[in-house]
Amino acid sequence: MTSSVVAANVPIPASHLDLLERPICGVLTTMSSRGQPESSLVWVDHEGDYATVNTTLERRKCRNLLSNPTVSLLVVDPDNTARFIQIRGDAELVREGAVEQLDRLTRRYTPHPAFYGFVYPVGQQARETRVILRIRARRITLDAIHA
Repeated sequence: MTSSVVAANVPIPASHLDLLERPICGVLTTMSSRGQPESSLVWVDHEGDYATVNTTLERRKCRNLLSNPTVSLLVVDPDNTARFIQIRGDAELVREGAVEQLDRLTRRYTPHPAFYGFVYPVGQQARETRVILRIRARRITLDAIHA
């Protein structure tokens, strides 16, 4: 199966933008300090041309990113598993607006109005530093059938 490759610094193709707007989990892969890939199931979003993921500085994926910002995000359409988008690039971590984005994602992915106090205990918020992982795409790969 061949795939369509989109050059870096171009918008996420409109044909696959819904995969970042629907409540579909993605697989985020970072590189460990030993050079091994580590994958996590994540809620996904986007800000303009950037795919985004919400996480905490305390999680392994952020520790990995602090030493190597290279990431891959794969999102597969659950209604048609032959349709997917893979975004490879470099991640930057942004603190501003992270809790607000997390609450928006919580409303998208769950029936709850907010993350802390509903999904996680309120007290957990004081022990975490929320960040938005913003992916600057170097390469976007789409399924061959829908590209």
